[in-house]
Amino acid sequence: MAEVHGGRVVAEYLKNVEGIDTIFALSGGHIAPIFDGCLDTGVRVVDVRHEQAAVMMAHAWSIYTGKPGVCLVTAGPGFTNSLTGVVNAFLENVPVVVLCGMVALRDLDKGALQDMDQQSMVKPVVKWAGRCHQTERIPEYLEMAFRNAVSGRPGPVFLEINPEALYGMMEEEGVAYPAAAAERYAVLPEEDALAQAVELLNGAERPLLVGGSGIAHSRCAEEVKALVEKAGIPTILLDNGRGAIPDEHPLSLWDGGLMGVMAAASMADVVLAVGIRFNWVLNFGDILANAKVIRVDIDAGEINRNRKADVALVGDAGAVLGKLGEGVAEKDRSAWLESLRGSFAAITAGDRQAMETPADPIHPLRLVQSIREATGDDAIFIVDGGDTLYFGSVGLRAREISGVIGSGTLFGCLGTGVPFAIGAKVALPDKRVVLLTGDGSFGLNAMELETSCRHGAPIVVVICNDQAWGMVKHHQELCYEECRVCGTDLGVIHYEMIAEALGGRGEFVDKEADILPALKRALDYGGPACVNVITDPTVTSPATLMFVEGFKF
Repeated sequence: MAEVHGGRVVAEYLKNVEGIDTIFALSGGHIAPIFDGCLDTGVRVVDVRHEQAAVMMAHAWSIYTGKPGVCLVTAGPGFTNSLTGVVNAFLENVPVVVLCGMVALRDLDKGALQDMDQQSMVKPVVKWAGRCHQTERIPEYLEMAFRNAVSGRPGPVFLEINPEALYGMMEEEGVAYPAAAAERYAVLPEEDALAQAVELLNGAERPLLVGGSGIAHSRCAEEVKALVEKAGIPTILLDNGRGAIPDEHPLSLWDGGLMGVMAAASMADVVLAVGIRFNWVLNFGDILANAKVIRVDIDAGEINRNRKADVALVGDAGAVLGKLGEGVAEKDRSAWLESLRGSFAAITAGDRQAMETPADPIHPLRLVQSIREATGDDAIFIVDGGDTLYFGSVGLRAREISGVIGSGTLFGCLGTGVPFAIGAKVALPDKRVVLLTGDGSFGLNAMELETSCRHGAPIVVVICNDQAWGMVKHHQELCYEECRVCGTDLGVIHYEMIAEALGGRGEFVDKEADILPALKRALDYGGPACVNVITDPTVTSPATLMFVEGFKF
């Protein structure tokens, strides 16, 4: 009778129970049996250059596949390197299963290599943390990990498996795998609450739907579209939910940009908030002071956070929207929609002019407009940076759900761009993936371009190079004398040469007329490509101005 080691059990569970065919990892002796098991089972191992990137790639892969992403890291520094990615996934509610090595039990507290208390460090930033000591219990613990990752509000989980369990052998026929994968369950609120919400929506003169990542987690683009089209409700979708109705849809308010979101929310009389936090982007709910709020969230603890809901609907976004869609009346709210668009004209005039007007030095919004012209909107756009994140978010357009995503609204985690883009490309190999990143944020995970080359996951990286940590530099300029600017200048660096050195294509652009041809060559190249565009370092985004105001006490 054949025997298998614990690493093979892990790989078999991933492939045959959860249907996970790809993991993101960086090797180490503590976890070597899992790599060995993946070879036998056909699980693809995308090995990276830094553990932070492994978690971030799994994060993006989860967004685009709808499955929990899986990353594998070794003990000690492998674990600590992963923590930034884990925290970002936790704050963005993305289900990532982090499998981690640990010191052998026989060597605990003896000064063994990489012996540390990983559990205590990770518990505050994961939904669940466990430790498996026995080979035969590996499937049981994996099932717990996956179930916790997807149940209720999704998020990352952490499972340590010690070497005795991974290297240990057992009879293959004796492995007890669960009968089915961990499932999500659709939760619905009480009928009375649904009826109150329908009554509010039907009586509203100026309704607005504001949705977030809960829409993406619920995979409910059809329910969103059906509801807003039936009731004629203007809609703004943010975070990973963006694109559930395309940004160019007649009811989408993305032509107003992020400032338009604030204006629309302040004018609405009823706001249907679906799977979105009332965080700083929505001024902690203060901009909804004049509106009745119907709040939909899978987490009861979120439902009254920062702003008490007038109608609280605790449940799965798709299930709730389906019920609301059945009850709402068909209405023509074109007058309300047109008044919103009219109010956006003054707000967005400067941005539109910057997009449409050639300029040297190059305005960041002109660069964004050139990306749209070169690629069209049928692409996945990843945005990373400070000011760059703002310009990319307002200028690019999502044609499908999560068609434009950034690093996340809460953690403000720079460096996600290259890993997110690779994770997206691995998940959607037939889609074009374009990353717009700041020069500072690009440097944090630039080596992952080598991962992109080695694993045949070609992405196009466009660097909006303002030669600085731009958002912070402008903050300093606004708050202090010019001579007090410190620690934020980077200078002109030829990042495109890094792409070439790592096996891709690179181009340097510092003239407006050269942007479009360089972008088209990069898109046609077929492999990883980097277009390093020098942009006007004096341009400050409205987001920076908001942050400066927020630091006044």
